[in-house]
Amino acid sequence: MNLLIIRLLIFALVFYVGLKLYGLYRQHKLDRDKPPERIEGGAMVRCRWCDVHVPENEALRHDDKWFCSVAHRERYIQETERS
Repeated sequence: MNLLIIRLLIFALVFYVGLKLYGLYRQHKLDRDKPPERIEGGAMVRCRWCDVHVPENEALRHDDKWFCSVAHRERYIQETERS
């Protein structure tokens, strides 16, 4: 009788560990196969002055060049006018 209980406990333990490993595998597979998340702001563009990336809908544009702030846009315009 004792041997039967020990076998049942070992079987239950092996079954439990198998379920846990299958759950981990399934979660890993779901995480790996999910599509990448999109940023709400759309595409990212690089500031011409400081090379910081900002969302396109927050960036400022001047002559097909992107800027992260009014100050950087103005500094870029001033520098190009001097040249």
